Amino acid sequence: MQLEHVVVVGVVLAVLLPTWFVAIQGEPPSEEVRIDHSVTEIRPLDGFVDTPNKLSPSQVGVIVWVALFALVGLLSVFHRFMNEAARPNANPDAAAADGGANAAGFTWFDTDDRWVVEYAPSSDALAGLVAMGGLTVLTIVFAALFTAEYLTLARTQYFGVYAFGMFMSLTGLTVSYYAWFMPHVEVAERREHR
Repeated sequence: MQLEHVVVVGVVLAVLLPTWFVAIQGEPPSEEVRIDHSVTEIRPLDGFVDTPNKLSPSQVGVIVWVALFALVGLLSVFHRFMNEAARPNANPDAAAADGGANAAGFTWFDTDDRWVVEYAPSSDALAGLVAMGGLTVLTIVFAALFTAEYLTLARTQYFGVYAFGMFMSLTGLTVSYYAWFMPHVEVAERREHR
């Protein structure tokens, strides 16, 4: 493990361990409010995962911290995917050396102090079209489920699951478009230090 990774993990643990200790203390137990099932069949607390009915502010804070770190990790995974998995290998003939000629043909990029260092055209692969098509269908399905949940009597049972699925599908759609259908251009620029 590199020193940078150890430092990041140390900072995360230094923040999470004390907050998690406070969160474990929780609040005093309280009585759960129940719906009279002799009157209605609505079960808004039912779900496929057992979850607590009440969280203390400190527990919510820890959950938010963990979720933010998970999102940073997910962003890192997406970034690596875009740059390694779906990007075509750069053609050395298509890339201009530092200070060399603009092999990409974008003369408007070139000035006396700026030039194209690397250019990789988009792959336009069939895999990208399939991924985007599948993610589009998935986004529509989650949006329909979200709307159906709103229009039914329960109204809140799986909102979070459907919204998460819809937004993650949209995120995947954006990442897929960037990875397969956007060219990669790296530009070098000469700067004066003041």
